[in-house]
Order: sequence, then structure tokens, then C-alpha cells
Amino acid sequence: MKRLWIACGILALVFAATLYNTHYLSGFTNELTTLLTRAEIGAEDGDWETAGELTRQAVENWDRHAVYLHVLLRHTEVDDVNTSFREVREFINCQEGGEYSAANARLIAQIELLYEAEQLTLKNVL
Repeated sequence: MKRLWIACGILALVFAATLYNTHYLSGFTNELTTLLTRAEIGAEDGDWETAGELTRQAVENWDRHAVYLHVLLRHTEVDDVNTSFREVREFINCQEGGEYSAANARLIAQIELLYEAEQLTLKNVL
């Protein structure tokens, strides 16, 4: 009987950790997408300095969480976001409006999909 309670405790702990990870990832991805959306608005207004600064903040935030992301998410998805950040920063440096908008929208979608893939839904469980 003791083994059953230990197993149930471990299962409850893993479930709680999963829920915490989902909650944490939600806040993290929302913060990044907010910064990138604000950068898009700045670029549309021709304020490339603001767009660059907001994107730099998003990259720094992403880099601060690199170990956490690599441990808990698929490496290919994390690497894709890293590549997209580089692409977006290059378009900001060149001030290529249309190309930047497309790359930034793709980056925001990739970040949103990171959270969506970790949600506890029937689609993800099955």
C-alpha cells in the first residue's frame, strides 16, 4: 500500500510540474509576442530604432531562458525561433519593411505555437 501512495505522490508532483510549466510558458510567450507586436507597430511607423530596441529586448529575454527552453521543449522548435530572431534583426538593420513584417509575423506565430504545443488539451495528449 505504501508503494501505491508513493507512486500517486510522484504522479501528482509530475502533473503539478506540468501545469506550472504551461502557466510559466504562457506568461513568457505572451511577453515576447507583446514586445514583437510593439516592434512591428514601430516599424510600420518608420521608427526602426524602437523596432530594433524592442526586438533586442525580446532576444535578451529569450536568451535568458535558453537553458529552460532547451530542457523542456523540442530543440528543433527552439532552434527555429533562434533562426527567426536572427532573420528579423537583419531585416530591421536593412530596414526592409515588407520582409520584416512577414518575418516578424512568422516569429510571433512560432512563439505562440511553443505555448500551444505545451497546453494540456486532448489534442496534445492524444
